[in-house]
Amino acid sequence: MAVVLSIDAGTTGVRSVAVDERGAVTNWHYREFTQHFPRPGWVEHDAAEIWSAIEATMTDLVAELDEPIAAIGITDQRETIVAWDRRTGAPLSRAIVWQDRRGAARCEELTELGHLDLVRSTTGLVLDPYFSATKIEWLIRTGGVEVTADTAFGTIDSWILWNLTGGRADRGAVHATDTSNASRTMLFDIASGAWSPELCDLFGVPMVSLPDVMASAGRFGVTGTDLPVEAGIPISGIAGDQQAALFGQACVRPGMTKNTYGTGSFVLMNVGDTLPTPADGLLTTVAWTLPGRLLGNEGPELVTHYALEGAIFATGAAVQWLRDGLQIIDSAAQAGPIAESVPDTGGVVVVPAFTGLGAPYWDPYARGTIVGLTRGSTRAHLVRAVVESMAYQTRDVVEAMASASGRSISELRVDGGASQMNLLLQLVADQLGVEVRRPVVKETTALGAAYLAGLAEGVWATVDDLDGAWIEDARVGPGDGRTEADERYRMWTRAVERSRDWADADEPD
Repeated sequence: MAVVLSIDAGTTGVRSVAVDERGAVTNWHYREFTQHFPRPGWVEHDAAEIWSAIEATMTDLVAELDEPIAAIGITDQRETIVAWDRRTGAPLSRAIVWQDRRGAARCEELTELGHLDLVRSTTGLVLDPYFSATKIEWLIRTGGVEVTADTAFGTIDSWILWNLTGGRADRGAVHATDTSNASRTMLFDIASGAWSPELCDLFGVPMVSLPDVMASAGRFGVTGTDLPVEAGIPISGIAGDQQAALFGQACVRPGMTKNTYGTGSFVLMNVGDTLPTPADGLLTTVAWTLPGRLLGNEGPELVTHYALEGAIFATGAAVQWLRDGLQIIDSAAQAGPIAESVPDTGGVVVVPAFTGLGAPYWDPYARGTIVGLTRGSTRAHLVRAVVESMAYQTRDVVEAMASASGRSISELRVDGGASQMNLLLQLVADQLGVEVRRPVVKETTALGAAYLAGLAEGVWATVDDLDGAWIEDARVGPGDGRTEADERYRMWTRAVERSRDWADADEPD
């Protein structure tokens, strides 16, 4: 049996995964990379270090494989931007990460100048520094990146593809991305499926420096030489991490909804192939673009599905803060057991707005807040409050999504590292009042990228094959204490109000 190799380049580390024809993960390797915080609200990565981590995990993975590799899929942290020189393949600066807030004042300025409607109607996004456009603009205007004919800008997926296919222009390296990643840049027209000249002009981004935009499943290129894998392997699937997770959760029909608990959390609802009107507090994004044959129909050659999305900036990042910042836990795995050691938070509420609040608030000036501390508050209460904040933020988004779409969700599929906490599943079920389902394969981001690549190369025939590959690991229903759940959520909303608009809007960029 052949396997599909999936490269999952997340915010804090990279994972290389082998997926067999049954949709089972057979092998994987993971490596963290450095997080750089040069100033408050700034978050950066070393793109060369990311690529080195990918090479290392691929080397370890391939050493264990006896099966041939049928295809490679890529998934990534989406809005993070890399600038590099096509001639040398060297990065021109550190990558600016999706969490980075240095563009907040510029977004506010553009809103005051009346550009929000253009951004909303064209991209489905909001004017927020979360997205890529102001990051590229900052690199050009302030960051010292000189734009020449050899300058390339791209999200992490395009950086990985570039390196897999040669790493330099004279080696035939491919500069491309897919529609799902392009839709996160704030430069892409999600109706026409092309870069927007008007928005590129607004942000001063030369369109020639941007990658070609292709379908999410299809051959982007083949591997070059001097890699941990042999040359000539097709690279045939790319999607942003949250869209890949939606696909990996087999949420291929309209109305199906998932939440991925990673560094941040992202609720996505598949809304089908009709572009919805923008909804307050939520994003409209491209879920994926597929050849019609993979959908099992005789329709258009390419079909784009859209999703409503609610982006939560800090969930797993809050657990990392407990470990690395406060040093009150030794590992992320301790969070669940410590949280379960107490029946409640003792009135403590943590709002982890370390880099602002995402959906449905979109407040870049919110900051982290702890309220309700008493002399009796303990480490366990604080840890539980962080875990509970994940459930409350999920409810924030799901309620906004139900209001916007007119559709209440019937279940929520969850994945990502924190979804292994049974306590979290119960808290989410209690807050939403619906069943929460967790699959056997929890890292569905990597799985979704593998599915896209495998579909393109015939490992799977159509998306219908994915239903049988989704196997349930746990199902948790809401408890009886709805009144208590609502009261705790009321305390959460009070704490959120105290966190909002905290930072000085005149902070230097």
